[in-house]
Amino acid sequence: MSRLAALSLSIGLLGGFATWLFLTVGGVLIWAAFVAWGCYFQAGGNAQALRSTLVCNTFGAAVAWLAAIVILAVPLGELLTPPGWAAAVVFATAWLVCMAAGIPALATIPASFYGYASAFAFLLQTPEKMNLAALTSPGLENAFIVTALSMALGALFGYASGRLGGALMARAA
Repeated sequence: MSRLAALSLSIGLLGGFATWLFLTVGGVLIWAAFVAWGCYFQAGGNAQALRSTLVCNTFGAAVAWLAAIVILAVPLGELLTPPGWAAAVVFATAWLVCMAAGIPALATIPASFYGYASAFAFLLQTPEKMNLAALTSPGLENAFIVTALSMALGALFGYASGRLGGALMARAA
């Protein structure tokens, strides 16, 4: 079996299982898992890719979470307008994500932005979660917690699909 066929089969099988599992359990974000899954393969599809995906997706989600808190808690929206204040916070936090790439563990900038974007996607798709009570709660209504957890599970599914694809290739050889 070719590498492409083996990976296609393993990703399809595990993708279907992950979708069933996430939708059955509830609370976790299948779309964020698939973002991290793709990130894992984009980063190289190996053990180092798993580490960088886990670390950088989580870092990006944490920075976005902090940005959301700053947007809500610091009252500069009245002075700069809400869109102006949000833009200033995004400017500062996007700069931070890029500058943090000087730290070797945070060097995979795209993976950090996948986490950042996924946390804000969660907040934009569920605007009732864009409040300080939800953002500081210890559960899955917290954008950081639900995004980081969903993406970590997605990265692990990516790793598992890579391993299964390798096993299918070896078995067919």
